[in-house]
Amino acid sequence: MTRHAGVTCAAALAFVWAAAVRGATAPRAPERLSETGLYTDGDPTKIDPRNRLFSPQYPLWSDGAVKRRWVFLPPGTTIDVSDPGNWGFPIGTRFWKEFDFNGRKVETRMLWRASTGAWVFATYVWNDAQTDAVLAPPDGIPGIADIAGGKRHSIPGEIDCESCHGTASRGPLGFNALQLSTDRDPGAIHGEPLPAGALTLETLEREHLLSPSRPEWIASPPRIHASNPQTRSALGYLAGNCGFCHNGSREIGPSFASLRHNDIADGDAVVRDLLAYATMWQLPRKTHGTRLLDPASPEESALLVRMRSRSPSSQMPPLGTVIRDDAAVDAIAKWIAGLGGE
Repeated sequence: MTRHAGVTCAAALAFVWAAAVRGATAPRAPERLSETGLYTDGDPTKIDPRNRLFSPQYPLWSDGAVKRRWVFLPPGTTIDVSDPGNWGFPIGTRFWKEFDFNGRKVETRMLWRASTGAWVFATYVWNDAQTDAVLAPPDGIPGIADIAGGKRHSIPGEIDCESCHGTASRGPLGFNALQLSTDRDPGAIHGEPLPAGALTLETLEREHLLSPSRPEWIASPPRIHASNPQTRSALGYLAGNCGFCHNGSREIGPSFASLRHNDIADGDAVVRDLLAYATMWQLPRKTHGTRLLDPASPEESALLVRMRSRSPSSQMPPLGTVIRDDAAVDAIAKWIAGLGGE
C-alpha cells in the first residue's frame, strides 16, 4: 500500500474522516482519488467491494461520457426514507461518479457526507498514465479534455456543484426510488443496461438498508404511470436532467408542474400541467405567446428550443454540457408532436 506522511493512505484517510465527524477539523477531501476509499489498496483497477455499483435508469446527459457510479454506506447504517422523496444519508456516506471520454478516464467526482451539516464536493483529475487522479482546485479547470468536434470538457468548480446539488439541502441527484426502481423503463433515453451486481431499490430493501422498511417498493416498484410509453420516457429524461432544479422547492421554482423524481408518478397529470404553461422565456423573434410545450409547432416549444441551444443565455441545463443531446432532442420533439390530442 502506498505510504503517505509516514502512515498508510487508508489510515490517514480514516483519521481525517473521523476528525471531521468529531468536529476537530473542517471537512476536507483527500488530495488523491486513491486515498478516498474507492479502491482496494489504492489500486485503480480494483474497486473496494464495500463500494456498491449502481446505475440510474434515467441518466443525466454529460456530453456522451461513459459513466460508472458507486456508493459507500458505513457498516451498520441505514438510509432514512421516512420521507420517500428526500432520503437522509448517514454520516460517512460517499458517492463516486467516473467520467470516461474516448476510452480514457478524465475525472471522478466524489460526494461525501462528512458530518451532520456538511456534504463535501470533490473532483479528481486523472493523470496521463491513468494510475491515479488528483484533487482539482475549488474553481475547477476549464477545457481540460477534447471530447468531440473541437468541444472541450471542463472540470466543475465547487460553486458549479452547488448550482445543481443545492446549497441548503444537498445530496446525490440520481440515487432515489425512481432511479433505482427494478421496473426499469425500456424506452429510457440513454438508458443503460443494469450492470451485474448493481444496487437497486430491491437490494436496498432486502439487505435492510432502508429505514423504515419499504416492502411496497418491491411489491410495486416505483414508475412513471402514463397513457403511452413515450410520455413515460420523456418525463423520466426531464426528471433526470431538469428535476433537480425545476421542482418548485429549490432556488428555481417555476409555476409549471414539478419535474422532480417523486412528483411525476402521475405522468398524464404532469403533461396536462406542462401543456397549459405559457413560459416567461420567449423565442427571440417573439414578444409573447411562446409555450413550454406546443404540439402544433414542436420546434417552437420553449423546452425543446432550450434543450437544443448551447448559447449560455438560453441552454438547458445551463451547466455541465457543451454538446447538444441530439438523441434526446429528437425523442422529445416527437413526443411533443404526439401530444396534439391531449
